Amino acid sequence: MNYDLIVIGSGPGGYVAAIRASQLGLKVAVVEKESLGGICLNWGCIPTKALLKSAQVFEYIKHAKDYGIEVSDAKADFGAMVSRSRGVASGMSKGISFLFRKNKIEVINGFGKLQKGKKVEVTDDKGNKKVYSAKHIILATGGRAKELPFLKIDNDKVIGYRKAMSLDKQPKRMVVIGAGAIGVEFAYFYKSIGTEVTIVEYLDGLVPREDKDISRELTKTYKKMGIKTLGNTAVQSVDLSGDGCKVIYKNHKNGKEGSIECDIVLSATGVTPNTENIGLEEVGVEHDRGLVKVDKYYRTNVEGIYAIGDIIATQALAHVASAEGITCVEAIAGHTPDVIDYNNIPGCTYCSPEIASVGYTEAGAKEAGYDVKVGKFPFSASGKASAAGVKGGFVKVIFDAKYGEWLGAHMIGANVTEMIAEVVVARKLETTGHEIIKSVHPHPTMSEAVMEAAAAAYDEVIHL
Repeated sequence: MNYDLIVIGSGPGGYVAAIRASQLGLKVAVVEKESLGGICLNWGCIPTKALLKSAQVFEYIKHAKDYGIEVSDAKADFGAMVSRSRGVASGMSKGISFLFRKNKIEVINGFGKLQKGKKVEVTDDKGNKKVYSAKHIILATGGRAKELPFLKIDNDKVIGYRKAMSLDKQPKRMVVIGAGAIGVEFAYFYKSIGTEVTIVEYLDGLVPREDKDISRELTKTYKKMGIKTLGNTAVQSVDLSGDGCKVIYKNHKNGKEGSIECDIVLSATGVTPNTENIGLEEVGVEHDRGLVKVDKYYRTNVEGIYAIGDIIATQALAHVASAEGITCVEAIAGHTPDVIDYNNIPGCTYCSPEIASVGYTEAGAKEAGYDVKVGKFPFSASGKASAAGVKGGFVKVIFDAKYGEWLGAHMIGANVTEMIAEVVVARKLETTGHEIIKSVHPHPTMSEAVMEAAAAAYDEVIHL
């Protein structure tokens, strides 16, 4: 019952922290109330990408004639798509179980709650309680879909992302509230298989936190697809009294009011941290509106207790939680790991076209006082993109005009989520614009667009 480290939660923050701690020689246990891998592997990152891949394959089939292939009578089997997604998630969860056995990590099934004296009380699904102790405890309890005050998720007519990937039947009409990554990904999936989709966003437009050029490009693409978008619009209420839903909205810029009728409302307005009833108040851990306060090595104000991932005030991304977990346990083990640079965290959205970005937006760089050089290269000028039939989108790069520092990069197009890592590594190594231009990129590839965009920033672009 005594450990060097207990991790509460086995998502991408918790399980990675546990494995790294075991590698460093610590005796580790993980408390998990549901399935190993947390939301990411079971109900988030992985199964959503499986659904999106099914949608993409269906899109390819519908446009097979563009590639010289005749296909007839192709139909989307919604139930089979959901079943495949659940199978992928199950396989990944079993993979975490294997890694835990390999690294001699004990799994304690149940709901974990902090107790004074570096103890964790675990309640299993039958209500039985046991208390475990450890020298160190990491809170990695993750987050869940945020509920609007006037719109409770009932998993019937109003759903969150979890239910959106396991519905019994495909809705004919859907309203998505929120145009962030979750909202636009599900909007693409459902529209591509035939659901009528409307997105309602309180801010300007789609993916409003991305660079403005990215938002405009995705909005244009979604309009062509037939996805309706209402920007600068607030949902006032949702009438659930009938067979379906009636969404009442108001544009807070021009005052226009209206309503939309649909079968399902997907609430995609963000993430709420899972910090209720885990003992924060009992042991005196400081938090602000549910977000735990930590230092650069994720130590809370209570000695021996740490917090990572969606329950602290950093980006709610799986790879961020993993990096925080590794940094945290390396510090626990007596190492001096590099502090995470949160301005060099890549963000990826897996709609079609994909979106990937890192660092400053153009507007953000100017607001920070930089004199910038901006380069942009469209995939319409890329040989590989033309051959693949995916000419939409572009790569946009931003450099400091004075020193050549790579301030940011923003991409929209096919497979750009596989390209952004080049920029992350280059920025980590303080690579300049001219060094990127002189780094030979293979031809023909989509990644050439990164070099070409850099060249465009310095008026050296060849293929545009």
